[in-house]
Amino acid sequence: MAKAKAVVGQSGGPTSVINSSLVGVVEAARGSSRIGRVYGMRYGIEGFMEELLVDLSARSAGFLRGLKRTPSSALGSSRHKTREEDLPRILEILKKNDIRYFFLIGGNDTMDTIHRVEAYCRRQGYELTGVGIPKTVDNDLFGTDHSPGFPSAARCNVLNVLQAGLLARDMQRVDKFVIYQSVGRDAGWLAASAALAKRREADAPHLIYLPERPFDRERFLADVEECLRRYGWASIVCGEGLKQADGTLVSASQVRDKFGNVEFGAMGGASAALSLHGLLKDRLGLRGEFQITESLIMCAMDRAVELDLREAYGCGREAVRLAEAGRSGVMVALERRPGEAYRARYATAALEEVAAKSKPMPAEYISPEGNFVTEAFLSYIRPLVGPIPEYTSL
Repeated sequence: MAKAKAVVGQSGGPTSVINSSLVGVVEAARGSSRIGRVYGMRYGIEGFMEELLVDLSARSAGFLRGLKRTPSSALGSSRHKTREEDLPRILEILKKNDIRYFFLIGGNDTMDTIHRVEAYCRRQGYELTGVGIPKTVDNDLFGTDHSPGFPSAARCNVLNVLQAGLLARDMQRVDKFVIYQSVGRDAGWLAASAALAKRREADAPHLIYLPERPFDRERFLADVEECLRRYGWASIVCGEGLKQADGTLVSASQVRDKFGNVEFGAMGGASAALSLHGLLKDRLGLRGEFQITESLIMCAMDRAVELDLREAYGCGREAVRLAEAGRSGVMVALERRPGEAYRARYATAALEEVAAKSKPMPAEYISPEGNFVTEAFLSYIRPLVGPIPEYTSL
């Protein structure tokens, strides 16, 4: 039986480990009895419609080893929203290149693209197996315990807040506060991860504000004043998607991408951190700093977690295994097994349940006051991020 061809692409924001998933697909396909040549789509589904394909099957083992530990999206990414009018063109290219296996590595919107393409091909009588591979630093994908890319980005956040906290503590006679803004449009997983930087009560961060809880300006000011009374300074972490009780963004951001999502990285200076900085300056007369890393945490290979690299690679291989078994319309998922020690296994989630949705942090992970996390969240995230360095203090 002749082997079928496959295509794999990367979409949305990159991560430090997304190329590990790509290598997992290519290497698993090389040993497949059903899949032959594997194409890579340049710049996601947008590039696919332009027929920008590269043959990944011919790449050497040494090349793949290097790619496995290369950050960002090697194939190039895209935030193109797949529309109904795009589907005939996508099917045309699939037929032209005789592609029968379709893999995309990405988040919520990427899963929506696979779901649309796979369903359209089925309606048109074209046999196509579509499998999604999870990726997002936001950790907001439904159906999976966590997403590859999140542990490494979370570790990056922890180290940023830990080290910036030492700086802020020692500079408190100059700047009374520091505000660190993390990626997280609708979910606060990444901002919450910064809590691992804290070992003692006085350590950074003192306060964490998440999109899952309405932001109250007066309560925020009171929280900061209490930190100043206790510690002499304040370390504050906030999610970029922080919202007030009426649903308006603290950042006052208005620009949206093709999916209708707010573009926090293209605000011309508008941000939650900057808004909070201005509030503390105007209402309390304080001088302080704000720090916004934006996409830097998506490509910090020097801070990548080995567990994250392994799981990302394994998700790529698992996607090929599922495709070989005839499973279509699903996303690879990670399922945490019960027990004290961290263990995970591969599972699946239906694309229709994952597509274009967002997974917020559970209520039990957020403190009753809404300004920090609980021990339950710390237990969840510790094994994902790994050991955190401890520094000597006077």
